Amino acid sequence: MTISLSKLPWHGQVGLFVALALGGAAVFYLYYESPLRADMAAREKQLAALEADVAKGRATAQRLPEFRAEVARLQARLDNLRSVLPEEKDAADLLRRLQTVATQSNLRIKAFKPSPVVAKELHAEWPIALELDGTYHNLAAFFDRVGKFTRIVNISGVDIKGKDKPPDPDSTITATCVATTFVMLDKPAPAPDKKAAVKPGAPARKGV
Repeated sequence: MTISLSKLPWHGQVGLFVALALGGAAVFYLYYESPLRADMAAREKQLAALEADVAKGRATAQRLPEFRAEVARLQARLDNLRSVLPEEKDAADLLRRLQTVATQSNLRIKAFKPSPVVAKELHAEWPIALELDGTYHNLAAFFDRVGKFTRIVNISGVDIKGKDKPPDPDSTITATCVATTFVMLDKPAPAPDKKAAVKPGAPARKGV
C-alpha cells in the first residue's frame, strides 16, 4: 500500500513534517549534541583545574626569592648554632684552644682530663677537668678569654691553692676546675623508662 503525502490534507502534511523534524532533532540531541556537551563540560572543568594550578605555580614562583632568602637566613642561623653548640665533640680541638688562651694568659695547663659525656634531651654536656699553674692575675685572664669563646664553655668547681714559697714569680698558685662544653645531638635522647627504674634501697621483687 502506497501512501502519498499529497493525499493528506494540508494540516496533516504540516503535522507530519513537524513530527519528523522533532524526531530528527531528538535523535541529533541524544546521539550527538548531548555527548558533545558532556565532553565540553568535562574539558572546561579540566581547563579550570589547570588554570588554578598555573595560578598557584605563578604565585609560588613570585615568592621563590622570598623562600630562598628564608632558607639562607635559616642556614646562617644553623651555622651559627653549630659554632656555639657543635654536633660532635673534639677533645684535640678544644685542648688546642684552651692551650692557646692559656699561653696568652701566661698560664700552664698541667692536666686535661675529659669525663664521660652526660646526655640531656637535646644536647650533651661534656665536662673536662683542668689543672692549671700560674698566678691569680693570669688565671683571671684565662677565665676571661675562655668566656669569649664562640663555643660555649662553662667553668665550675674552681679550687685555688697558693704556694708557700714559689720558686717562680709566674707560678704562685695551682688551680683545678671543670670546663663543661656542650654538644648538639642529632636525635633527642630517649626518655628514661619510669617503670623499669628502681628506687635506691628498694628490695627487688621475687617471683612467687
